Amino acid sequence: MTDVKKAVLLQMVGGTTLNLEDGVKMRGDLNIMLMGDPGIAKSQLLKSMTRIYPRAIYTNGKGSSSVGLTAAVMRDEVTKEFQLEAGALVLADQGVCCIDEFDKMEDEDRTAIYEVMEQHTVSIAKAGIITQLNARTAILAAANPLYGRYNKKLSLMKNLDLPPALVSRFDLIFILIDKENTE
Repeated sequence: MTDVKKAVLLQMVGGTTLNLEDGVKMRGDLNIMLMGDPGIAKSQLLKSMTRIYPRAIYTNGKGSSSVGLTAAVMRDEVTKEFQLEAGALVLADQGVCCIDEFDKMEDEDRTAIYEVMEQHTVSIAKAGIITQLNARTAILAAANPLYGRYNKKLSLMKNLDLPPALVSRFDLIFILIDKENTE
């Protein structure tokens, strides 16, 4: 996994956001997806990132709702006023959000990531609170193939049960295959 580790290191270092003359803004961070067979240490790599990098947040896609990823509106028990509680993507602002089991997320929860990966913001319109929060985060995601093991005869999109629009937002996709060895 030498190339994967180099890419993750570059993700931690980050790049420079470019503002072009025509008004287009090019993000400087790197979004990486690790896709491959179970048991190949994808989760361990994500958890290592959170131990090494202080601005990294780990979350599990299977257990995270869109509210857990973005933000939740909560009522204060004492004042009875509504307040925002930041989710993983907002907490990882100017850092890295590590999302394990990315392929197991519900579709409606996964849609919250589109805005973050494209505009680096999270829009909230709940309980009379209308705001936009910064989520200038890089995404490090880990996913398993649709059929349990990666099938080399099928394309990436057939092995991965994710919308093409979401997959296209990843700058690097590493396919990790556990090669069988009878010895």
